[in-house]
Amino acid sequence: MKKMINSDILAAIIAEGQDTIPNVDLIVRDYHFENSLNYVLVGLRRSGKSTLLFERAQELVDQGADWSQIIYINFEDERLSEFTLQDFNNILIAANQLTTKKHYFFFDEIQNVDGWERFARRLADQHERVYITGSNSKVLGQDIILRLGGRYMTQYVAPFNFDEYLKSLEISHTSRDLLKTKEVGQVIAATNDYLNYGGLPEAIHLQDKRNYLTNIYKNVFLADIIVRNGIRNQKSLSLLIRKIAETVMHEVSYSNLYNSVKSVVSSTSRQSIIDYIEYAQKAYLLFSTKNYFSKFSEREGMPRFYFTDNGILNLFLIDKNPALLENMVAVTLRNKYFDKLFYLKSSKTKIDVDFYVPEKKMAIQVAWTISGMAREREIDNLIKLADSFKEVEKLVIVTKAEEETIERDGKTIEVVPLYKFLLKAANSEI
Repeated sequence: MKKMINSDILAAIIAEGQDTIPNVDLIVRDYHFENSLNYVLVGLRRSGKSTLLFERAQELVDQGADWSQIIYINFEDERLSEFTLQDFNNILIAANQLTTKKHYFFFDEIQNVDGWERFARRLADQHERVYITGSNSKVLGQDIILRLGGRYMTQYVAPFNFDEYLKSLEISHTSRDLLKTKEVGQVIAATNDYLNYGGLPEAIHLQDKRNYLTNIYKNVFLADIIVRNGIRNQKSLSLLIRKIAETVMHEVSYSNLYNSVKSVVSSTSRQSIIDYIEYAQKAYLLFSTKNYFSKFSEREGMPRFYFTDNGILNLFLIDKNPALLENMVAVTLRNKYFDKLFYLKSSKTKIDVDFYVPEKKMAIQVAWTISGMAREREIDNLIKLADSFKEVEKLVIVTKAEEETIERDGKTIEVVPLYKFLLKAANSEI
């Protein structure tokens, strides 16, 4: 018969957390939690979900709670390796050993315990405040809503935005700093690394970023997609993701992806391709934008796919600069506007614009440079759009480094270098 986890052991683990969390140095992130709600934090592996738990705990203490009320348990602690559903009630006993005041529960990697959802639902029904993270192999946003009976809100946690990235590197970037040559040089150098290696927090200070990102991708691929969904045809999935990386910047049909994969792996089916893409999106590896000009029923058929983090996309690319630039803009806009981000393409008018945000009435083109022939192409696309699509009021071209204001036919186009676009987005100016 299994021996239950002693409440004294749990009390010791909780007390250790109460001593440790106050001293954790954090980059304060732009997330808001309602005090009256419970949350499950979801997102790409290693995007900072656990440290956001620490930030929330510190925030609650700043609001008046004391540390004895913070009940943090990481279920990857080896002392809990035998923890089962029957042990959960001992957490409540242990918490009350430390204080009888209201508790705030923080559960990290809770998916390690089978049946954990029952305990989470019970706490919610008892009006406790609970914050949960877990690896995506078992804790995903779409699933969690059903499994927790609507008692929890999901909070998507993205890799660092550029403001957070610069803070992690201790690069000052106030508006005054950006008037100085040295400081601008530091920001631009950081932009290059951010473009190539993305914003996963642990990667920022590593020397061998590529090896770290390769391991993160392998974990997502194997644990969050292959194992979780019982996929047997790993070669088809691997090839599919590589093909999708090659399509960044372009819309692509499921049929084309199917044909590309099937030409190499003959056992692939069209339905399996559709399923694999859904699994990759649920694991927060990929996301897509739809054509705003298409009929609603047709929007799903020709998406443009992007990767949630530039560093992982960069693992697949050869001629990489334009694709990385567009993917970075896509990630930045997606993290602000989610499914309210589109692209614009019309065979009738020949308009082809990379991004459209209806609520901002803003159209955005992305170009590594607008020198040479690219200049007229990018400008003409936006002018043509503004002439035929009156809903658009703001026209933007994001480049790697160029900046200017273009006046044409009574229209104004703002050309913005990437580093300024990223900072504007982080400050809610885009």
